[in-house]
Amino acid sequence: MAAVRLKKETLGRRFVKDLKRNWIKYVMILPVLIYFILFHYWPMYGILLGFKDYKIKLGILGSPWVGLEHFERFFNTYNFWNLIQNTLTLSIYTLLVGFPIPIIFALLLNYLRKRRLKKTVQMISYAPHFISTVVICSMITMFTMQDTGVFNLLRGMMGLESIDFMADPKLFKHIYVWSGVWQSMGWNAIIYVSALAGVDYEMHEAAIMDGATKIQRMIHIDIPSIKSTIIMLFILNMGSLMSVGFEKVYLLQNSLNKSASEIISTYVYQVGLIDNDYGYSTAVGLFNTVINVILLVSANMISKKVADESLF
Repeated sequence: MAAVRLKKETLGRRFVKDLKRNWIKYVMILPVLIYFILFHYWPMYGILLGFKDYKIKLGILGSPWVGLEHFERFFNTYNFWNLIQNTLTLSIYTLLVGFPIPIIFALLLNYLRKRRLKKTVQMISYAPHFISTVVICSMITMFTMQDTGVFNLLRGMMGLESIDFMADPKLFKHIYVWSGVWQSMGWNAIIYVSALAGVDYEMHEAAIMDGATKIQRMIHIDIPSIKSTIIMLFILNMGSLMSVGFEKVYLLQNSLNKSASEIISTYVYQVGLIDNDYGYSTAVGLFNTVINVILLVSANMISKKVADESLF
């Protein structure tokens, strides 16, 4: 007990000494801590809504408990499996396409030796990231219009009939994913470009002397060198697999493609803010979060066993 107390006192004294020595750093980090407490941790108190029949007059604590009733209601709803299928389809499709393309783009960009051309390509590829979601969705809508859209004008030049792209549920996932790839490819490649900049060029020189091609150098030098970065980002992406972007889906959604575009986040918005069913919408959102946590932990464990790399 005395040893434990001494250890606690020692830790306390160390903290006080460090606080006195580096008080400016603590003051600088204080706004960040306050931000996270107010906007990330304190709102978690609202999770209680998922287990209560929320009444505005009674408040969160005063509302009666209903246990897992909201979760059972969600599991038994007529479109439960459709919501899960649409969410997973968009998420997995985005991961399979959107994750490797920035890596490939960064590898190709790394082999551009003309500095001016490299900077130009980087600037052009980064630019779409700074376009707002509303503008992107407006552009997609205009480009896919049946009469005046660019894609249908090109189809007309080739003698093909025009298509109402946004009215076809089968095309929605392709429009959503590939427009997202175009918008985020360059920005997502930044971290890989930075990692590749730290690769020892002497290894490339030795490979060149042995007659290795650029593709062989990519496979045997570049990719192994940035393996840790790739794995970390993959684990983080797995942790947000179910969190499909609400804004873009909602803005591209219409009554004709709703069978393919109705996902968990848009459903939460509908039942929560439109129908004012706060307890039920909280339960659905909590279910989505729990699935994301399970996927994150599972991906981390698999990565730790298979590749000996992990996030935690």
